[in-house]
Amino acid sequence: MSAEPRPIRVLLADDEHLIRGALAALLGLEEDLLVVAEAASGPEALAMARAHRPDVAVLDLQMPGSDGVAVAAALRGELPDCATMIVTGHGRPGHLRRALSAGVRGFVPKTVSAQHLAEIIRTVRSGRRYVDPELAADAISSGESPLSDRETELLELAADGAPIAEIARRAALAPGTVRNYLSSAVMKLSAENRHAAVRIARAQGWL
Repeated sequence: MSAEPRPIRVLLADDEHLIRGALAALLGLEEDLLVVAEAASGPEALAMARAHRPDVAVLDLQMPGSDGVAVAAALRGELPDCATMIVTGHGRPGHLRRALSAGVRGFVPKTVSAQHLAEIIRTVRSGRRYVDPELAADAISSGESPLSDRETELLELAADGAPIAEIARRAALAPGTVRNYLSSAVMKLSAENRHAAVRIARAQGWL
């Protein structure tokens, strides 16, 4: 008698406890899926992935500490056998491009049903990719961003109105370096200041 196939081991990372708990319960109803760990922040997601070595990491885009794309990029280097996917309530085209560049295999909105999410988990585990069709269409129509990856990252960090010193601390860069990158982004977007640059980039789907 052949042995039962091993279930797909899943890590769930979302800072909204109610959503994460409900999702874990629903995915737990699938016979071939096993939620082995949960996390509420980027650093916790990395720690849990290292400890439990999941087959698939389902990551919220926006989490405390570091976002889902940053976690996916780290896992790509540390645990290449772990497929990553992003679940987001803020599916801007710029996020999709960053995610694909980080090796993410799935990118879906939080409106996806648990049953569909289970299917997508199976898809990315098999080595294939799944991107929500509407998000993919938005990414194509928005055009290429003129911003470099670093300029995009620093504009994201500036989005909440943080001062230069705080942005520099978060990005582990010198304040002068941060000013230079932000000034470059402002010029490329023909914006009055970095706050206007954030608005323009968001409107275009580049953040």
